[in-house]
Amino acid sequence: MSHNTASHRIALLFNANKIYDREIIAGIGAYLSSTRVVWDLFLEEDFRCRPDEIRNWEGDGIIADFDDPDIAEALRFNRLPIVAAGSSYENDEDYPKDIPYIATYNAGLIKQAYDHLIEVGLSRFAMYSMPESPRNRWAQEREKAFRRLSEENGSPCDIYRGHPTRARDWNESLQSLVNWLQGLPKPLGIIAVTDARARQVMQACVLAGIAVPEEIALVGIDNDPLTRMLTRIPLSSVIQGTEEIGWTAAQTLHECLHNVQHRNTRILVPPIGINVQASSLHQSFSSPYVMRAMHYIRQFAALGIKTQQVAEYVGISRSSLESYFQRERNCTVHDEILRFRLEMAKNLLANEQLTSREIAIKCGFTSLQYMHTVFKRELGCTPREYLDRCKTSAP
Repeated sequence: MSHNTASHRIALLFNANKIYDREIIAGIGAYLSSTRVVWDLFLEEDFRCRPDEIRNWEGDGIIADFDDPDIAEALRFNRLPIVAAGSSYENDEDYPKDIPYIATYNAGLIKQAYDHLIEVGLSRFAMYSMPESPRNRWAQEREKAFRRLSEENGSPCDIYRGHPTRARDWNESLQSLVNWLQGLPKPLGIIAVTDARARQVMQACVLAGIAVPEEIALVGIDNDPLTRMLTRIPLSSVIQGTEEIGWTAAQTLHECLHNVQHRNTRILVPPIGINVQASSLHQSFSSPYVMRAMHYIRQFAALGIKTQQVAEYVGISRSSLESYFQRERNCTVHDEILRFRLEMAKNLLANEQLTSREIAIKCGFTSLQYMHTVFKRELGCTPREYLDRCKTSAP
């Protein structure tokens, strides 16, 4: 499609504090960078403070987060071309009328997590959601999808909404979450409606001494890098197609500005996939000592722990723990610690944001030379050669 390159003034009404909104904005930017579209963008980092001001905004078009009811209401009578982004809904009546709408596919997100937990061998599932609110109707839509999958599989449907995340009653909220987790039959898989809620589950499991992922395998939604930095056990997370939402929204508005009719357009953008990490890789262990040891190793392998420290945490002698590991894992406790350090180093290398020396320190290796030795012994290559392999095998 060939359009002229006349500049348009476009408002992006999103909360840049949220990973979901930021990635949609990134998708809009990617569309603009790859086309000859010229837009003068208005972006206030948190427009929720003054949504009424947009009523009289003298621009050419708007892309807005319609998960925010205040923004949706402020734009209800606006005559500018508008493209909405937000949650998908089970009922057609919940979508805004006569506005093109680009949606995250909630049922697809939950199915991605649900199917992954089935693949790792689990048959019981629960969901950690959020208290019902006009601002998080998407969470209730994810609950509906979870209920439907549970019914189809003939499994119990245990959903806990918990409490709002507030400083004044956080201790009580966390204890309530611990109580819910302790009362669940195990092993089971838990789907959290966001990575932030998944992090709360992880925190509660650590407090309660519940092994992740042996007793509870956990999957979040968002693939939020900030949340990943705040969890000791790497978090599995469904990757939303948020940049695709932004791209599609920008393309749709571009066409609207050139008189292409999109009044009743509705596009559901499926998830990209799942970033599988340690939190959901469920394994069954016959020995509770091995299970407890693995839980400790996952949390602290990068901090230079030794076999004796693991044995003290488990509460048995070092020799006994080694015997259990040989029977169940066919390796030593030290081998298991090294394996976790190696996996962490491989993930950090792929991101290319740290030097090899920084990665060695961060992963708990005693020196860069020792990390090289472990790579050569286990993978047959140096860290640099491993990174080159990743690059050549990438699609």
